Amino acid sequence: MKLFMATLSTETNTFSSMPTGLSGFKEYFLHHGTATQEPPNLMTEALHVWRARAEELGWEVVESLAAIAEPAGPTTTECYRGLRGEILSDLRKAGDVDVVLLQLHGAMVSESCDDCEGDILELVRSIRPDAVIGVALDQHCHLTDRMLANCDLIVCFKEYPHDDASARAEELFDLAAKTLCGDIRPVMASFDCRMVNLYLTKTGKMRDFVRHMHDLEKRHGILSVSLAHGFPWADVEEVGTRTLVITDNNPLLAKKTAETLGQSFFDLRYEVTSTFSTLEDALCEATAAKSGPVVLADMGDNSGGGAPGDSTFVLHAIMERNLSNVASGIYWDPVAVRICQDAGIGASINLRLGGKTGTDSGDPIDLTVQVMNIQSELGQHLGPGLEPLGTVVWLRTADKVDLLVNDLRTQVYHPEAFEQLGLNLADKSIVVVKSLFHFYAPFEKIAARIIQMATAGGTSPEFRDLPFTKRQEAYWPRIENPFEDRVRTSA
Repeated sequence: MKLFMATLSTETNTFSSMPTGLSGFKEYFLHHGTATQEPPNLMTEALHVWRARAEELGWEVVESLAAIAEPAGPTTTECYRGLRGEILSDLRKAGDVDVVLLQLHGAMVSESCDDCEGDILELVRSIRPDAVIGVALDQHCHLTDRMLANCDLIVCFKEYPHDDASARAEELFDLAAKTLCGDIRPVMASFDCRMVNLYLTKTGKMRDFVRHMHDLEKRHGILSVSLAHGFPWADVEEVGTRTLVITDNNPLLAKKTAETLGQSFFDLRYEVTSTFSTLEDALCEATAAKSGPVVLADMGDNSGGGAPGDSTFVLHAIMERNLSNVASGIYWDPVAVRICQDAGIGASINLRLGGKTGTDSGDPIDLTVQVMNIQSELGQHLGPGLEPLGTVVWLRTADKVDLLVNDLRTQVYHPEAFEQLGLNLADKSIVVVKSLFHFYAPFEKIAARIIQMATAGGTSPEFRDLPFTKRQEAYWPRIENPFEDRVRTSA
């Protein structure tokens, strides 16, 4: 038996003015058939799992491209076609393969294609029509009809923050192996929940819903259950939340289960989503707190959702209030990093920070800072894998506001991003992180309180106001009940 595997992953914020080009993949992760020789990260965990499982069975493994870029705007056509072409070329050269497993993101958009994953799967199917084709997706995917039509199996991460990539890779491999042996005949069905939002799976009703999905998978005939959360900041036709059910040769069971599950999720819409504080309210609560650190999430400037990572809205507010004993980061500003490197550790300099990318970034802020530390080739944990940080600079203002600045766009995942440079977050009154949810569990261990802020920026969580032009169906929270609205419109 022969397994072919590859990874192509980026999450596209179509409202971002920053194109995703080959440089974005080169600086983050780009390996040509050698990713499993490197330590795993979130999007290569699957390759490590699949290689190990296949080799245990004595299968031949053909490993192709592993390309990952930090989210930004649409991928350039030249870049997308080049990366896609490498995977397809390797697949042709591999000859007859029995199983094709791909770790894709599910929300990749190029300048010329709104559904890159569906496009890739369609071409893979045309090259190897008889192979078992399975794809693992980040749950912030657009689960499209084109994807469903051109593969045998789709499995999405269940957890957000994502700490189950390896578990889902194991699941997909098991299903593919059983399909290859003829033990199962998978059929898939999805259901549009008519929701555009974010869902943190670690607490409350959302945690219960994930458990319910696992319980459904124990029922006779049901092979796999996924909730594709969707990626909100993308103007594509199939943006939004969808359920996905795979059954063993029972299309009616798949359709009914997906619909029932999706309708029940819609009914929980107020319980599985969160409301977020304004910047003003969050700072008032943080400064009034009797103990710290209070961790504030700058949700509007999450580079993991395609925001620039250099916005200054929160920092301006901190400086205007003359707050001290604050840590904040990570600011993406390669120019500032270069200036600090030239100045050296210990230097006191005047520095213009942030606000460089566009209107989503706010205005630059002029500071007098001391360069406390500079480190390169550091990483921060996201699950078992390490995500790169590039070159990181620790700056301190006269008011003892500590700032982390780097030259590689990335969100904050873990306190170690700060602490590796010598910054002790436990001593801080307020810690501001540029992130949405991935930081939550690691920071919960050190925080007196966590407050998520609906700040301005490229990933502002004001979902009812997103300027979609391509989604045809109404959705919540723009419409209170889009199912009723659809019936009324049809009538």
